[in-house]
Amino acid sequence: MAQIVKRSYKYRFHPTPGQAFELARTFGCVRLVYNKALDERTRAYTMEGRRVSYAESSARLTEWKKTPALAFLGEVSSVPLQQTLRHLQVGFANFFAKRAKYPTFKSRKKSRVSAEYTRSAFRWRDGQLTLAKMDAPLTIVWSRPLPEGAEPSMVTVSKDAAGRWFVSILVEEKIAPLVPVGQSVGVDAGITALATLSTGEKIVNPKHEKADRKKLAKAQRSLARKEKGSANRDKARQKVARLHARIADRRRDFLHKLTTRLVRENQAVVIEDLAVRNMVQNGKLARAISDASWRELRSMLEYKAAWYGRGLVVIDRWFPSSRLCSACGTIQQSMPLGVRTWECSCGVLHDRDVNAARNILAAGLADR
Repeated sequence: MAQIVKRSYKYRFHPTPGQAFELARTFGCVRLVYNKALDERTRAYTMEGRRVSYAESSARLTEWKKTPALAFLGEVSSVPLQQTLRHLQVGFANFFAKRAKYPTFKSRKKSRVSAEYTRSAFRWRDGQLTLAKMDAPLTIVWSRPLPEGAEPSMVTVSKDAAGRWFVSILVEEKIAPLVPVGQSVGVDAGITALATLSTGEKIVNPKHEKADRKKLAKAQRSLARKEKGSANRDKARQKVARLHARIADRRRDFLHKLTTRLVRENQAVVIEDLAVRNMVQNGKLARAISDASWRELRSMLEYKAAWYGRGLVVIDRWFPSSRLCSACGTIQQSMPLGVRTWECSCGVLHDRDVNAARNILAAGLADR
């Protein structure tokens, strides 16, 4: 049965000079309101032991707009300012529920800035999007169409460190589950092979960051030599940012293609619960682990499996998938990382990663 899900479609767009100015001013006001509200909440919490509500922060925003020093807050759309207060409220709720760290201030030099517009702050007509306080629609590069008949419920405009403008359009979409298949797969995440499947297939790690490492290092050295505050330093910073953006784009594209394929071809996908945060503390492997982006791989598998009616099973991180013989069930006492093939006492010769993927699949299917 088809389900209705909220799905975001992200596109590049090219603002006019007037639109770029208005958005830059909105970004600055969003940051200012967030930081002032956070400051007041922090003082109330530390000095009075009192929690400030969203309603109280919203009332304070109204007061700020009436002061001469902050009257300019009334010149931009009020919706992105209210939305940033809502995000701050969620941040504090997560902090008090011990799901996240204490909210931090937004930096002026933050690489990515954004503003969020709800339905009352934009106009969607004949496939054109016009934001509040603007007299012309955005020039969007429609790299793929929105679902037929979709009506945007929220729009997020952002600018990354490389100077690229993006608009993310949230719509409700009806997604039908995929036709059931009889195949399931276990996935062992790695560095040399990004993913080894229980079928024996190994997905080679493209190592996007490593491929551009020399260019990136050269650009970063050039940036370090530039005088702070100079136009040349800003140009060098943008060059570094463009390289980082290209690496991230290639990595994300590869992961999307891989996860879509795994979800389409298998009724259930079984993975390990990897403690990535702890693993990147290993100085020798941190860079390679970050480049592999296992956390993003799992995130994509989670929401795509939910969309298309597939199962995603996550087994315990302490399961001895590498040390367990998938043929006879014998567990080896130790298995150093350097050991890539090993022979069990039952006489079976194992490829370490393929054996682990088969054990992961078996453990996952046993838990279902």
